[in-house]
Amino acid sequence: QVQLVESGGGLVQAGGSLRLSCAASGSNFIISTMGWYRQAPGKQRELVASITYGGSTNYADSVKGRFTISRDNVKNTVNLQMQMNSLKPEDTAIYYCNKYPLRIGITWGQGTQVTVSS
Repeated sequence: QVQLVESGGGLVQAGGSLRLSCAASGSNFIISTMGWYRQAPGKQRELVASITYGGSTNYADSVKGRFTISRDNVKNTVNLQMQMNSLKPEDTAIYYCNKYPLRIGITWGQGTQVTVSS
């Protein structure tokens, strides 16, 4: 059974920090490259950061140097985190975790809302 549970979002002032967490179980998440995605109002969902099974990371240019993705594989569950520093109002979005790349028919969790005030 696929489960994706994101948490850690909130309201923060510009320049502040948040740490997002995701617990992903089932569907071979444990051996998959995982990613944090975000969707701002009126915009398409975009990949923010990704991390391979072995720990190699990649970041969107817009968050490079400010966000750090990490993972911890425990049995059948991937515990994915993302430390977000120097937050900007344009980082406001709902944040989701999932495999990267995405598959057709993939399941999404409920996401976690991040709101950055100016």
